[in-house]
Amino acid sequence: MTAVAPTVASGQRVEAKPEKRKGTGAWARRAPLLPALLFTIVVTQIPFILTVVYSFQSWNLVRPGSQHFVGFQNYADVFADSQFRGAMLNTVVLTVVCVFVALLLGLGLALLLDRKFLGRGVVRTLLITPFLILPAAGALLWKTTMFDPTYGLLNFVFGGETDWLSEFPLASVMAQVVWQWTPFMMLLILAGLQSQPKDVLEAAQVDGAGRWRTFASITLPHLSRYLQLSVLLGAIYIVNSFDAIFLMTQGGPGTASTNLPYYIYQRAFQGFDIGQSSAMGVVVVVLTLIVATFALRLMFRAFDVSKGVVK
Repeated sequence: MTAVAPTVASGQRVEAKPEKRKGTGAWARRAPLLPALLFTIVVTQIPFILTVVYSFQSWNLVRPGSQHFVGFQNYADVFADSQFRGAMLNTVVLTVVCVFVALLLGLGLALLLDRKFLGRGVVRTLLITPFLILPAAGALLWKTTMFDPTYGLLNFVFGGETDWLSEFPLASVMAQVVWQWTPFMMLLILAGLQSQPKDVLEAAQVDGAGRWRTFASITLPHLSRYLQLSVLLGAIYIVNSFDAIFLMTQGGPGTASTNLPYYIYQRAFQGFDIGQSSAMGVVVVVLTLIVATFALRLMFRAFDVSKGVVK
């Protein structure tokens, strides 16, 4: 018997399987991103790998030939260092206070800017300006024009000759950081306010709810996701503050305003201790990754990433 090939009914088309085309198209879309990926790996991952390697070595640049493997001794010395624990405490205090105060000020400013009044666009632009200024420029601005004991505006307003950076170093740094990050909080919260459904607010007004009742029962629950996002993003950025401390107080007096990034700078570029400074850097990166992972999980829960809308 002879085999008979199956015939195709008239009007039907036989289409080729698209697996190969899909793979080719995917690589064609990803190929332009490869240079950016390689650049990111070179400038971020390779230095971090070298930092991890150095963290297991005892190496001081002022003692040639001192480089040798010590295992986890650097990490043990880091956690036994009282100055490191003090810097960690300052970092936590700086982050928590600045995020909380900036959030409250941002919420108040956002509520004011959500109303219609003459010149609202100009006021919004002026309030956003501090966030657009470079952190180094903002720190120098506050150091010379606000906290200077002779010519500073604070002493001009309140009287006296208080040396704010010496007597209240951490509070002075907090004031500058809050000034820098309040516009960021304000923008996020203002976006949440403007996304409120107007019909719900009008229904509450018709039902006789006052402003405070409407804010507590409708506006605040609607803003919960935006407030959460503001806190998490603000904490991730503020925990790495360096410019304000370096330019305003240099971590002093003593270690009163030293945070983790500045303490690592001191050990690496002033103490020339590559081993322990690398171990400190790895510890800070791990702690930051923990906070960032927690933040991303909460963000993905609050926002429907697949659809691009808020749940």
